[in-house]
Amino acid sequence: MNKDMSYLGVMSRRNKIMKNAVGIDYEAFESGTIAFDYEKMMKEIGYTLDEMQSIQKNVSIGNTPIIELKNLTKLSRKVSPKGKGARIFIKDEASNPSGSFKARRAANAVYHAKRLGYKGVIAATSGNYGAAVASQAAMHGLKCIIVQECYDSKGKGQPEIIEKARKCEAYGAEVVQLTVGPELFYTFLRLLEETGYFNASLYTPFGIAGVETLGYELAMQFREKEGRDPDVVVCTNAGGGNLTGTARGLIKAGAFDTKVIGASVNLKGLHMASDSQFNKKSFTTGHTGFGIPFSTWPDRSDVPRSAGRPLRYMDRYVTINQGEVFYITEALAQLEGLERGPAGNTSLAAAFSIAQELDEDKIIVVQETEYTGAGKHIQPQLTFARENGIEIKFGNPQDEIPGENIIFPEHPSYIKARDIDLNKIKKSYIKNCIEKTNVTNVSSEDLEFLIKDTKSSEEFVKKVLDELNIKYLQENLGV
Repeated sequence: MNKDMSYLGVMSRRNKIMKNAVGIDYEAFESGTIAFDYEKMMKEIGYTLDEMQSIQKNVSIGNTPIIELKNLTKLSRKVSPKGKGARIFIKDEASNPSGSFKARRAANAVYHAKRLGYKGVIAATSGNYGAAVASQAAMHGLKCIIVQECYDSKGKGQPEIIEKARKCEAYGAEVVQLTVGPELFYTFLRLLEETGYFNASLYTPFGIAGVETLGYELAMQFREKEGRDPDVVVCTNAGGGNLTGTARGLIKAGAFDTKVIGASVNLKGLHMASDSQFNKKSFTTGHTGFGIPFSTWPDRSDVPRSAGRPLRYMDRYVTINQGEVFYITEALAQLEGLERGPAGNTSLAAAFSIAQELDEDKIIVVQETEYTGAGKHIQPQLTFARENGIEIKFGNPQDEIPGENIIFPEHPSYIKARDIDLNKIKKSYIKNCIEKTNVTNVSSEDLEFLIKDTKSSEEFVKKVLDELNIKYLQENLGV
């Protein structure tokens, strides 16, 4: 009997397709309501830290260098109050085989696929992860398909995404390029079903666990280099896996006092699934179009339960504007002699600003860099922006309006990390939990889960539930 390959037909089989393609029975960790056993999922399906380090070492991933940005630190101190201006460091993940930290995620995912006997892997991504999966598939002798959301309806493709497609193809992957819209997930599911390949999702436990080595390694390197843990680690935040994995690694290293800050490019007002707005943005990852939706509902990902849960670990969340990231990209190249891509430079722009709040003896670390290439350079990006009607000028980035202009700061003092109200994000997450599960009563298990998943207090969660008119068990959890 022929299967129904229509959009509705394929989507109706999504849970079965996903289960076959990931090899995880997510129901084993479910409670039937809001809560699920996150730590049990990570422990039983992920890998130990030693195992992850061994897997990655065998494919030349990890042990990336820590670099102090002395000239950017000096520049930051020039515009800081007296006595302020923390030392700025980066962890140079661009030295991984595929040129980004996502090699760590891909190493575990592809290793796991081969271990389970899959003949190939598929990933739906427009970012560096596709190149990482393709690179690892080549090393392990597996087939690889990367599905990209690349074009608008006129066939115009973003230079950064096209650059990443070129890199994937260079590793031998087949790249399927699509226009923006719901066809991405449909095509992804159809390919998984047709090929029987492994879903090398960004959001599986073994994918997120792969990033734990980054946080752990970072802490160990600073203890050896500086005799202590860094005060602040800044993570570019999109789907939440980068921040989640890094934070979990820091915790496993015992770096409990290190603050973890998420940073995203401000693309407020631009809808990521809008055909007309798709090419109005100059950043294809690490922006609020992913960062906020995935923070307020992590399980929107391509697996039933995302292992990337940033609110569990985030101490602060800031945004930075497009022009500020472009400026810092140029400053890194011209002051430090390091040419790197936009993803890590998002966090670097935020770190440059946040360093000015901290004392000079403090340490702030940008936990990743990424490779750069033809489509990631500033000039192709700015040329593409002009072609799409974006005004480019110098001034105060505070006046930048995403989709209308890109404003380079006239002076480095204009670079400012802007705080997002984390409590507002947490409230939105709790509201989504209620709406997605259709619960009218919250159990003590649910309440404890919400407290942990938002890194907040029992009092805070109960107050939000009261505002939503949701009943809960009246007992003190002692969380």
